[in-house]
Amino acid sequence: MAQIPNLDNSPLNFTALRERSQKELINILKNVRGKKCLVIDPKLGGSLSLLIQTSLLKENGTELRHLSADPVQTECSKVLYLVRSQLNLMKFISSHIQNDVSKGLQKEYFVYFVPRRTVVCEKIFEEEKVHHLITFGEYALYILPLDEDVLSCELDLAFRECLIDGDTSALWHVANAIHKLEFSFGVIPTVRAKGKGSAKIVDILNSLQVEEPVNAPDMGTPEINMLILIDREVDMVTPMCFQLTYEGLLDEILQVNNGVVEVDASIIGAQQEKNKIKVPLNSSDKLYKDIRDLHFEEVVQVLREKATSMQKDYADVKTTSQSVSELKDFVKKLNSLPEIARHVSLAQHLQTFTCKPSFHSRLDIEQTILELQNFDVCFEYIEEMIHKQEPIISVFRLLVLLSVTNNGLPKKNFDYLRREILHSYGFEHMPTLYNLEKAGLFKRQESKSNWLTISKALQLIASESEASKPDDISYIFSGYAPLSIRIVQHAIRSGWRSIEEILRYLPGPHVDLKRGGSTNTSPFDKVPSFQSNLDRLADGRRALVLVVFVGGVTFAEIAALRFLSSQDGMGYDFIIGTTKIVNGNTVLEALMTTTN
Repeated sequence: MAQIPNLDNSPLNFTALRERSQKELINILKNVRGKKCLVIDPKLGGSLSLLIQTSLLKENGTELRHLSADPVQTECSKVLYLVRSQLNLMKFISSHIQNDVSKGLQKEYFVYFVPRRTVVCEKIFEEEKVHHLITFGEYALYILPLDEDVLSCELDLAFRECLIDGDTSALWHVANAIHKLEFSFGVIPTVRAKGKGSAKIVDILNSLQVEEPVNAPDMGTPEINMLILIDREVDMVTPMCFQLTYEGLLDEILQVNNGVVEVDASIIGAQQEKNKIKVPLNSSDKLYKDIRDLHFEEVVQVLREKATSMQKDYADVKTTSQSVSELKDFVKKLNSLPEIARHVSLAQHLQTFTCKPSFHSRLDIEQTILELQNFDVCFEYIEEMIHKQEPIISVFRLLVLLSVTNNGLPKKNFDYLRREILHSYGFEHMPTLYNLEKAGLFKRQESKSNWLTISKALQLIASESEASKPDDISYIFSGYAPLSIRIVQHAIRSGWRSIEEILRYLPGPHVDLKRGGSTNTSPFDKVPSFQSNLDRLADGRRALVLVVFVGGVTFAEIAALRFLSSQDGMGYDFIIGTTKIVNGNTVLEALMTTTN
């Protein structure tokens, strides 16, 4: 099955978007005539695998290499680097060129920046005295489709850069990505934003519209009816909770990267020499599309039923005389057998984790923290994790969850846990603790927590009887409705008016804006309640909402948005945009590493 996702069922023409990016890349390769070596930044390699087949890149006499500190071994006289604007990568390229020069090799060098060249990167080449040997260019890849309803800017460090490093270039990138979408699909008439970064993006978007206007009258009716921007910082509770949908669990336990999960061949019973095998996970796999957003317990049940049904059909074929059309139906079902086998194997592997008592006690403590119950019990649980030297990332996740919901920890508890972490895991974690404090994720308590007020007003915690019924987004975490998605529900229903007071308890300003010179009111503005039929637009289309998460989105949140649009009486579809798909581990790992 192809890794490149099938986009035929996208609410917008994502295929055209992808083809344009493919064409731009192929033109860059064609412009460097003759035999060449294409050296790709490894992080970009994953993104490009979602855009273009490797065989297409290898045409036009192109050799492929991944960029590293080691010199590029190639006979080609032309070397083309395709890289993000990161300083450490510029140092690698400079050392490659210096290495060639010292050996008397004469080559032509091309450096194409993704998505744009920066002065600070070119300065490195000047300092290393290789700038004059390089031809520079840009590959304006701002956003790419991960699936038929998900777009990503693939900015791994956006959350850290904005919150810790004070680098807001990711906001400029996101604004440009949205502006480019508007050139294809029209000016989005209603924009609602929550958070400092999101508000800044709205400002940049307005400036871009002045500098490089999308001509609204020429575009006709906009295809996207509303844009909702939300900072990850606004809801740090959701990513710290362990995801319980099938796709979320796969990401938590096996890590999904660029729509692919890499597993030991033995896990899915593959007979091959390689130890690892890449399993694509996107809408092209029909079974996966049906089950990915279900709670994992339900997925196990669905797979059991499918396997049992297949067994029964096989028994029927063996014992009864079937008509040709019945045999044809059976053969058609057999085609789905590899998909069923693959997901049964993956689910079985996940169950080895979900069956452990430690997994359930972890979920119980999460729920206790979310309900703001038994602070001492939660504190002691984390203390015990530290003493047992459980993975530090697991400790940090629960620590952040406890701190965010309690608006910090009392000074005595804060100082004690900080000291215990440094004693147990080493003083090299001092910068991480500093980063967590700077981001407001693990801090001393200075004022009363507003979490219970927010939780009650937005109905974040479901009762036990409601948690087991999949008729609300709280099914995703077995009883907790993601805060970010509740905010989105209100943004669609009546803008920020209905939750103005609650929004003040959450980080950053909120913005509500009409754009594009359209005098039409948004189809959402007069909707009285969640359950009213948001109905279709005047021309009968379902309304389309682009929800952009600045700093990352989890698979659980994506599942919640898909769930909302599938409900009866909901006359709208969602497209999810993000800087990167994240989970609690990847968010915190970005704060644990040092940037270049």
